[in-house]
Amino acid sequence: MIPKPPVLELLKLEVGFPGAPIVKGIDLKIEEGEKVALVGESGCGKSLTAFSILRLLPQAARITGGQVIFDGHDLATLPAHELRRIRGKGIALILQEPMTSLNPVLPIGLQVAENILQHEKLSRRAAKERVIELLDLVGIPNPRERYTMYPHNFSGGMRQRVMIAMAIACNPRLLIADEPTTALDVTIQAQVMDLLEDLCSKLSMAMLLITHDLGAVAQWTDRVAVMYAGRIVETAPIAPFFAGPQHPYSQGLMNSSVDDGWHYSSHRLTEITGNVHSALGERGCAFAPRCPLAAPGCRETPPPLELAGPDWHVACYRRAEAMAPSPVAASH
Repeated sequence: MIPKPPVLELLKLEVGFPGAPIVKGIDLKIEEGEKVALVGESGCGKSLTAFSILRLLPQAARITGGQVIFDGHDLATLPAHELRRIRGKGIALILQEPMTSLNPVLPIGLQVAENILQHEKLSRRAAKERVIELLDLVGIPNPRERYTMYPHNFSGGMRQRVMIAMAIACNPRLLIADEPTTALDVTIQAQVMDLLEDLCSKLSMAMLLITHDLGAVAQWTDRVAVMYAGRIVETAPIAPFFAGPQHPYSQGLMNSSVDDGWHYSSHRLTEITGNVHSALGERGCAFAPRCPLAAPGCRETPPPLELAGPDWHVACYRRAEAMAPSPVAASH
């Protein structure tokens, strides 16, 4: 049997502002139905990577190299009119702030219907019925009555459910969720993530989850990619990764987390010393100034992402030393 191509494949993707490269040489693939988490500290380039997939970049930001392969097309060079047909239909996006992502002067039903009318050949009446089905699917009670209500009539959790209904309206093959639970309380966060997991299963939809929440990564995704200073430093399946991450930065994230999804404060928390290193003008590994294992050679050339196990890649010259038992691994 011929294997299916990935739903999405990033090949040596580079993104930045004039004179300031931010995302450098990203390689990442997402298979059909797979849930992949992209994690790292704030400012490491996670959201910029996500937005570059659909070319929804901030002003002055540009894709400066590499490819974004989706359905046989390179989205990095696709004409704008063809890319509009993919946005919302082939690939959908959920933003991190449900309080401000909806238009406050339009009923939520019309906002969800807009995506359907843009991509599907349906009448307005049929689109309305589809929206009501979607609102019911994402767990909004009394969807027919709620159709005509405005965003201010909804709680934060319900607004995020509306955003999810909008995103899945055209059955996309890939859902990009950028910190989808940031403004929600812990109970609602779990409900939203359970919903996304359920929808991925029902719709055979792949998901790229942008987050810094290791608990969410452990519970709701299949594979993780760890990003630091614009580069991916480790990718691995969830279970072996949480049993023993191999990159010193991944270990630092785990050791500084109260909840990594496997335990709550069952180990002594330790901080990653130093400050986030600027990605500008770097010569070697960007993490070297903060890494307890750094050697002189680490500061010369950025380490390549190399195979370290089944579907496991690590970019570290000192991987053998980093694989010594960590406080996290010892606590399991």
